[in-house]
Amino acid sequence: MLDDRAKLLLKALVERYIADGQPVGSRTLSRASGLDLSPATIRNVMSDLEELGLIASPHTSSGRIPTARGYRLFVDTMLTAQREEMATPSLAADQPQRVITNAAQLLSNLSQFVGVVMAPRRTSVFRHIEFLRLSEKRFLVIIISPEGDVQNRVVFTQADYTQGQLIEASNFLNANYAGMEIEQVRERLKTEVERLRSEIGQLMQAAVQASSEALSEQDEVVISGERNLLSVSDFSSDMGQLRRAFDLFEQKTQLMRLLEVSSQAAGVRIYIGGESQVVPFEELSIVSSPYEVDGQIVGTLGVIGPTRMPYDRMIQIVDITARLVSNALSHQK
Repeated sequence: MLDDRAKLLLKALVERYIADGQPVGSRTLSRASGLDLSPATIRNVMSDLEELGLIASPHTSSGRIPTARGYRLFVDTMLTAQREEMATPSLAADQPQRVITNAAQLLSNLSQFVGVVMAPRRTSVFRHIEFLRLSEKRFLVIIISPEGDVQNRVVFTQADYTQGQLIEASNFLNANYAGMEIEQVRERLKTEVERLRSEIGQLMQAAVQASSEALSEQDEVVISGERNLLSVSDFSSDMGQLRRAFDLFEQKTQLMRLLEVSSQAAGVRIYIGGESQVVPFEELSIVSSPYEVDGQIVGTLGVIGPTRMPYDRMIQIVDITARLVSNALSHQK
């Protein structure tokens, strides 16, 4: 356990490094901490903090910088989120997709880093389904959601089907399963496929799989402000780091996985690069929060920036934006 003096010095070191981006020496630390300690005492405490893996010494400097473990201890036990006066913006609530896009831009503008928003998860329910034969062993599935959204999907099958068989299959699905979630339909079909003519059963299973994929693809991540990272000194001096960061934005599935993890807990969460497999880049941290519609968590949003970011301000930005999105989407009935 750290004593109070060591905690105060670690807190002062992290805050000074976040502000300046320069390794912090003992003299600077003495002034920043406000403690009346000799340089030798401060050096001893810094040596202890380094042994604990909370700070590290870059080769080019006598100063120290925080490690991922140091940031984590700071965020969990020393961070005092000062509520500064922020002009509370508003989000136009005319269309859900526009709310999501505007929220990503708002996060980016306020933070000057990257804003990410995972669009709301929607239950995969269909109101109506149709099949259209395109060519041999290839047909189109048209799925209409209860809200009137239309999704199309081309399906390839092992057997060929006539348009008459396709109509028979869609009539059966509409008569027996309309209004149910796709996953429920899939489970029911598994048990009922035996009593259906086998070829129609296989057709419907292929169609339900395609419908599930088409509807789940609506879970997308909206990203805004990637170019802001170009002006962050931590990245601009190392193009390799910057390229890895941009790769993360390209591979949205990794971002989706990360945002999914953070949607399972209420409130603002902080993921610090290098401390776990959740954020695979040491240079990046993510501050995220789930948002709700009518009391149900439906998605996640957050800010991605350098590990050296002002966490107290980011927490406030993310928290406010999550509330704005929740209010805008909940009032769209």
